[in-house]
Amino acid sequence: MGCMSSKRVIYVTPPRPTQSYGGQPPEPERKFENIDEVTTALALDGLETSNLILGIDFTRSNKWTGATSFHGRSLHHSGDEQNPYEQAISVIGRTLSGFHDNNLIPCFGFGDASTLDRDIFSFYPDKRICNGFEEVLKRYKELVPHLKLSGPTSFAPIIEMAITIVEQSDCQYHVLVIIADGPVTGAKGSWDPSPLEEETINAIVNAREYPLTIIVVGVGDGPWDTMKNVLGHPSVRNYKNFQANINRKIMSKDMDISRKEAAFARAALRGIPSQYKATLKRQKLGRPSGQAIVRVPLPPPPTSKHPQPSSFHPSESDFDGHNVPTGTSQPASSMSDDHTCSDCEEDLQLCPICQSTIQNRSELSKFYVT
Repeated sequence: MGCMSSKRVIYVTPPRPTQSYGGQPPEPERKFENIDEVTTALALDGLETSNLILGIDFTRSNKWTGATSFHGRSLHHSGDEQNPYEQAISVIGRTLSGFHDNNLIPCFGFGDASTLDRDIFSFYPDKRICNGFEEVLKRYKELVPHLKLSGPTSFAPIIEMAITIVEQSDCQYHVLVIIADGPVTGAKGSWDPSPLEEETINAIVNAREYPLTIIVVGVGDGPWDTMKNVLGHPSVRNYKNFQANINRKIMSKDMDISRKEAAFARAALRGIPSQYKATLKRQKLGRPSGQAIVRVPLPPPPTSKHPQPSSFHPSESDFDGHNVPTGTSQPASSMSDDHTCSDCEEDLQLCPICQSTIQNRSELSKFYVT
């Protein structure tokens, strides 16, 4: 058991406004002109404090889930304009900055080749916490060129990390925002929860005992249809308040940028005040149990050109379980016997399992649809 406080879960995916999950009709949309108005609305709705925790998805599907929404580029593409992750970090950071007790934001990555579905990494080797969203953006841009996107996707490690932070903070109220390009990797051809979905469900069940709000903000093209495997599970659906605003074009609408950012912020964060008030009502803040799972993040991957072999964990596939774009298929055979994929691991010099020098690099099969 944890801090025995109210726990809610909101999954927000940019999207079609008429689509919602959890059996609740969408609220009438209120127009906001800028982020300051959204911040004021959150305060008027009862939010007093929000200690932000960020989790960033570095799974391989980010390479193609920007096909429609980000001009065919990787969602982590770094250029003159902000990518969808930078937009989300900036909007959420500015909206909640007035509610931070100390402006410190613990930041973690997951789904890259060093963490896969089992770990998270801290943004700094010494586990230093970012001071404000501006430093989050700066450090994100420093890390991205050195990361190997991988997978599969699991939200369990980042949720468990958030629980650890809440427990170690004397059970103060926190908001975990997970920015991801898709749901937890599901079982192919089945609507039953996959092992990774089960792990995420268990983490959500454990987290409901803590003063912790979990928000998943979806970026990119999706799909998000298998989210129902987690949200509709009996262990989850009765203990969360879920909102989904399915509008993938929310940041590309033909309107003033201030209004677009305000709409994005409101869609993602509108449920926080009610959850904060529920936590206060139960008077469970400041009561750590000392029984929480203690998660220790890995350091970020090395920033040299050739990643250290010890930071790579083998898995069944370099693909993260999300839809593969038209034009590529998964390798027909597993890589073994000093083989590696020439597309995915062009900088890998040693086998991560046996440490032998890699002799052969296999090409991914290609097919074309006319």
